[in-house]
Amino acid sequence: MEEVTTGIKAAPFFPKKKKKFDIENATGTFMASIPLIGFAIFGLIPMVLAFVMSGMQIYGFSFANSKWIGFDNFKAVLTDNEFWRSIKNTVYMGLSMPISLVLSLVVAFLLDKEIKFKKFFRTVFFIPYVCSVVAVTLMWKWIFNTNFGVLNQWLGRTGDNAIDWIGNSKYYIWAVIIMSVWSGTGFGIILFAAALTNVNKSLTEAAKIDGANNIKCFWNITLPSISPTTFYLFTIGLIGVLQSFAVTNILTEGGGPNNVGVTVVFYLYRRIFKYAHMMGQASAVAILLTLLILIVTVINFWASKKWVSYD
Repeated sequence: MEEVTTGIKAAPFFPKKKKKFDIENATGTFMASIPLIGFAIFGLIPMVLAFVMSGMQIYGFSFANSKWIGFDNFKAVLTDNEFWRSIKNTVYMGLSMPISLVLSLVVAFLLDKEIKFKKFFRTVFFIPYVCSVVAVTLMWKWIFNTNFGVLNQWLGRTGDNAIDWIGNSKYYIWAVIIMSVWSGTGFGIILFAAALTNVNKSLTEAAKIDGANNIKCFWNITLPSISPTTFYLFTIGLIGVLQSFAVTNILTEGGGPNNVGVTVVFYLYRRIFKYAHMMGQASAVAILLTLLILIVTVINFWASKKWVSYD
């Protein structure tokens, strides 16, 4: 029999060449992984340790002689009146956030008009935000001083009639609110000023032609247009309020008169450094605070669907 050939030649065999080490790709991969490495070291690992420590009774700052106690730390924290009072104090001090938000919007709206030295005023309002919290708090501590404070002198409350802003629990929270509003308003002014420049002016002009006054234009056109910025400032403001600690700790190291300056984070701080055997409880407080921030943020995002407009 004759051999039948198909006419198709076999492809020549070339041995696979080994891929050379690509230093550019390796460098790019390493640089891109730095944030993940940082999160793993400073975020993920501490979070896992906090979960483990929340179920343990730890003596000092090591795991030596520690023991597993389950949910007893959470039970001790949730039944502690001081913990619930710290939440109440945090909420009271958090009043500075909506006040600052409203003032930021008002000032930004006024600066959006054609006025002289507009950039100068924006810079002046923003400076307190970038200043050191420690320096700002110490400055206000002098301003609130009972004997020679500028605020009491300005109010005409001197001598026996002077207001004890820091030593009296009745005025302490108001002192913290004043400080927080003064230092935090500048950030909102800058963001609102940027948002107001993107408002469609033709819509406002058309509304005025139809007979709408300035209040209606602001309420129905300007506010919906800047609602994403408002939502952002409101969200980070809430998170910042729940994490407040530095101001009250610097203003009065002991937590203020009658512990009125003890926030949730201050309560956690005390469990670590004042009561060294309560590291487990401190971890439980950290987890509870994380859950509280998560719940508040989720509710805020859910509610934002009803009033935030991205059109």
